Amino acid sequence: MPRKPREKSSTGIYHVMARGVDGQNIFHDDKDKQRYINIMSRYKDICQYKLYGYCLMSNHVHLLIKEHEQTVSQIMKRIGTSYVYWHNLKYDRSGHLFQGRFKSESVEDDKYLLVVLRYIHQNPTKAGLVKTPKDYRWSSYSEYVNRENILTDTNFILNILNPDQNKSVRIFEDFMLQDNEDECLSANYDKKKRPSDAEVEKMIVEIIQSNNFQLLHQMNKAKRDKIIKKLKNRDASIRQLARITGLGRGIIEKA
Repeated sequence: MPRKPREKSSTGIYHVMARGVDGQNIFHDDKDKQRYINIMSRYKDICQYKLYGYCLMSNHVHLLIKEHEQTVSQIMKRIGTSYVYWHNLKYDRSGHLFQGRFKSESVEDDKYLLVVLRYIHQNPTKAGLVKTPKDYRWSSYSEYVNRENILTDTNFILNILNPDQNKSVRIFEDFMLQDNEDECLSANYDKKKRPSDAEVEKMIVEIIQSNNFQLLHQMNKAKRDKIIKKLKNRDASIRQLARITGLGRGIIEKA
């Protein structure tokens, strides 16, 4: 059955999400994340795309891109191919790293553009990794606040908020920190049916041979992470595992 054509954006702006095969990590340390950023920077010059936002999580990436000389598919293919080649050499592995085609949604107006950017910047806080977006190193948030155009084309967004750059940064921070129920692309990312809490509890009992989930808190990190990874590969969500086991979401996200 042929794949459905990617939705075309009239503005050329896309929210892009790519994640590891079966939810596995694509970044294992800070050097991996820095390598991905370096690759994005290199292909910005080659492909002439604009980057309005990004966030690198352990097992997925969010990008807010405007295509220009090359299509978003061509851009993501070049970035992905370069990173996978380097990653596989570093970790002495072969095969796919990313899960199928990257997912994307078109961004057709300024209002949704800002919502998507907030969603991207709040990924680490909603995952329990940091308290506020400014505390997360691997996103575009600090470039907006510190006015450092290292990788991100910040002026476009800030000018939408206010022509005065000082005012626009304050407005940006207020909007990025607002409580919200933003879902964006991830709401439709994974169509697989999640197991119920009862089913996840049964999985854990089978694996640890006990209904005392506090045993997970007492295990050494390597053994605990192996169990968490096995549960995630069976489609248990991070929120479910945090809720059922009492482990922090950051611990589960990194496993």
